[in-house]
Amino acid sequence: MATDSKKTFSTINPATEKEIKQYTYMSQHELNDGIEKCQKAFLSWRHQSVADRAKVIRGVGESLRKNSSKLGALMTEEMGKLLAQSSHEVNLCAGICDYSATEAVEIFKPLERKLDAGESGLITYSPLGVIYGIQPWNYPTYQVVRFTIASLIAGNGVLLKHASNVTGTTKLLEEIFEEGGLPKNLFTVLIIDHDQSDEVIENEYVRGVTFTGSAEAGRGIGEKAGKALKKSVLELGSNDAYIVLEDADIKNAVEKCVMGRVYDNGETCIAAKRFIVVDKIYDTFKEAFVKAMSELKIGDPTTADADLGPMARKDLRKKMHEQVEKSVKNGAEVLCGGKIPEGKEYYYPATVLGSVKPGQPAYDDEIFGSLASLIKAKDEEDAMRIANDSRFGLGGGIFSKNEKRAVELAPKHFDTGMVFIDKFGLAKPSMPFGGVKDSGFGREHGGFGMKKFVNVKSIIIA
Repeated sequence: MATDSKKTFSTINPATEKEIKQYTYMSQHELNDGIEKCQKAFLSWRHQSVADRAKVIRGVGESLRKNSSKLGALMTEEMGKLLAQSSHEVNLCAGICDYSATEAVEIFKPLERKLDAGESGLITYSPLGVIYGIQPWNYPTYQVVRFTIASLIAGNGVLLKHASNVTGTTKLLEEIFEEGGLPKNLFTVLIIDHDQSDEVIENEYVRGVTFTGSAEAGRGIGEKAGKALKKSVLELGSNDAYIVLEDADIKNAVEKCVMGRVYDNGETCIAAKRFIVVDKIYDTFKEAFVKAMSELKIGDPTTADADLGPMARKDLRKKMHEQVEKSVKNGAEVLCGGKIPEGKEYYYPATVLGSVKPGQPAYDDEIFGSLASLIKAKDEEDAMRIANDSRFGLGGGIFSKNEKRAVELAPKHFDTGMVFIDKFGLAKPSMPFGGVKDSGFGREHGGFGMKKFVNVKSIIIA
């Protein structure tokens, strides 16, 4: 049960290790009041037509663009991503609003069916209720917008528990959404701890749960949601493999693999993590890749000359460095990086490990940061085997000049929810996002997310 004691916490700038702002967790009364107000707002919102909801969502997108500089600067201050990438994130989120507003009327259009004996059928999509999202810090705006806009345009209300280190961002989003025309309390930020979060899942007004985070945490959330008979979406971690085939454009492959590893400081579930290169071009790729990674500059994320900002938290840097050390202890070789810089800030250099094999964290686990695992494969078949030799299955990549062959390999042999050909992975509003195996279940984007938390209703007419 939630407590009425006033516990506080602070957000910290990872580039300076200085406190940004202090916050107070909600009391029991404040938590209950927030949920009830969201439910009340939903009861009104659910009766708005899809077209009317779409107009509001388009306004939210406009509000995001209007506040892009302010929001981007705050994201960079709270979690350390490069300022230019913060700006890109806000633009992506505005694009999600535009896509949803444009496509929603057609996506939710009732379906007519001819039945036996002269009967007819109608299939409609009704909102479920209040949807509860538990989101991580690595994309402080995108993670929120990804599930929130889909849920809102479906007619639902939204409760959000964001990661504590990006609390300022989530509160600013609440303001931006209302400024864009979203009814007050329909999107409600809950500043709560883990025990309070469990209580929210059990609340009678909550009809669905969506979680993005680690596989370990996802199991716990999925178990709690299932026990409470709540629909859920779990978008969990991964150790995505990027395969470089013999006929790949080496220059392009190196460039895209570097960006795929270090974009967002490498702290991304769908980041490229394992780089599997066939034997005939392994040495050539290795030389160019290690050189490119070693030349990346770490520094102040607000400046234009930094390639890597700080990791979001000190404990996360410590965990990744321990994964590096354990991998080396079990036979991996440090090809560049691998040492914690001096200073109080949470920086870590771009790092490449060679001789990576099963039994090492660099091979088996999700690495959240700028660590790349370089793996040699005998040939194409062996490369696919290594890529699929993982408990995860979110995304992956194939580099080959033979696009037709790569497109054949992707659906037939890559055991992941997404595959990127000759590029690194970033979300697209019109394409489904999600994984398989320990990377979770359910899909967001591409219209799939809009229909996840709805009541698909059959109406049979005599």
